[in-house]
Amino acid sequence: MTSLPRLVAFDLDDTLAASKSPLDPRMAALMVRLLGAAPVCVISGGQIAQFHMQLIDNLDNVTDEALAGLHLMPTCGTQYYRHVDGAWIQIYAELLTDTEKTSALTAVEATARELGYWESDTWGPILEDRGSQITFSALGQAAPVAAKAAWDPSGEKKNTLREAVQTLLPELEVRSGGSTSVDITRRGIDKAYGMKKLAALTGVSLDEMLFVGDRLDEHGNDYPVKVLGVECVAVGDWEDTAAFLETLIPRLEAGAR
Repeated sequence: MTSLPRLVAFDLDDTLAASKSPLDPRMAALMVRLLGAAPVCVISGGQIAQFHMQLIDNLDNVTDEALAGLHLMPTCGTQYYRHVDGAWIQIYAELLTDTEKTSALTAVEATARELGYWESDTWGPILEDRGSQITFSALGQAAPVAAKAAWDPSGEKKNTLREAVQTLLPELEVRSGGSTSVDITRRGIDKAYGMKKLAALTGVSLDEMLFVGDRLDEHGNDYPVKVLGVECVAVGDWEDTAAFLETLIPRLEAGAR
């Protein structure tokens, strides 16, 4: 991108924060500063409650004006929230039908058991109905970061599960999510769908956006954004993102003057 982006979008887990963890104070300060320089979107597999716990609740001294420039897209962009009159309002939700949910839950559990990936020692539920997304988390939603990192360091288990479940659910979209998770949504409704909706709703074209994520590999849930043609920056963790923002934000601030 030769010119500065008009909007900066991010994944959440392992991009802005450690998995299922609150923003580090360094990142929180950078996000508040970034919101003063450009609109920001966060698009992730988590639910809106996770966005509050990890992101929103940790933004200190942020104004309503700044929050008006923050676009939240939970469950891989199948839901969209804006800050209006002091509250977060859901603008749309692409909900799965009861039949689609049942098919997804049945397929992912049966396949995980068959592959030997259904763990008995977990932290919270393995399966979660997020309305517009079914999520499988091998060690449960509240598993410690270290335990999740040790379960599938190469990503082979998660990708094997994803491929097997996708075969059983041709009418749905199955994507690798976080470090131990697989997300299931309606076919064609993924982070690329969310970014296209964002472009239509904001008037910022895709080629004026920049996306930062840790799962831009072919099987990752950030990959559809890359295929869409949005300029992407790959990171390994939130510290990589912080280092990148420490160079980008001054340029955005200078461009705004």
